[in-house]
Amino acid sequence: MPCVPLTPHPATPAVGIDTLLASVSWSAAGALGFSFRVNGRIESLRVPPRRMPGRTDGLWHHTCFEVFVMVGNGPAYHELNFSPSGEWAAYAFRRYRDGEPLEVALEPAVVVRHDRDRLQVDAVATAASIPRAGKGEGLRVSLAAVLEGVDGTRSYWALRHPAARPDFHHPDSLVLDVAWP
Repeated sequence: MPCVPLTPHPATPAVGIDTLLASVSWSAAGALGFSFRVNGRIESLRVPPRRMPGRTDGLWHHTCFEVFVMVGNGPAYHELNFSPSGEWAAYAFRRYRDGEPLEVALEPAVVVRHDRDRLQVDAVATAASIPRAGKGEGLRVSLAAVLEGVDGTRSYWALRHPAARPDFHHPDSLVLDVAWP
């Protein structure tokens, strides 16, 4: 699938970033891969330093990349968070904002490339982290990011912003259709 542009929510600043592109793809092994590429003045961002990979809650308080996956029209969905630190989080929701940590052994692979003009985070999530679709059902996906500026301000980027305030959980933000391989 080609890269799609994410845009900042109108109520939040872009913190010196020119573009944010994201993509989703299936691997031959049936895992779902995500790529996020931020272009611009990366020094204007607070990028979390590398840490031991592992599950960590609250990643969205800092620079973090997020994926929301819903089967068909839901209402259940999963949320996956990937930090440039290598940390990650996963949640299962029964319906809008009614959820808890996803209790599966994910250990996603998170690869980070970072230089003056670009920050790229690639992550691969196992099929266990994705809600199972029934016959003929596809996935609805939202790709999003929280970018924290060095001054502590945050901008919220997504494929679509359906609400007056940033809300990545809003069902109308899941606009990318992804077919099962």
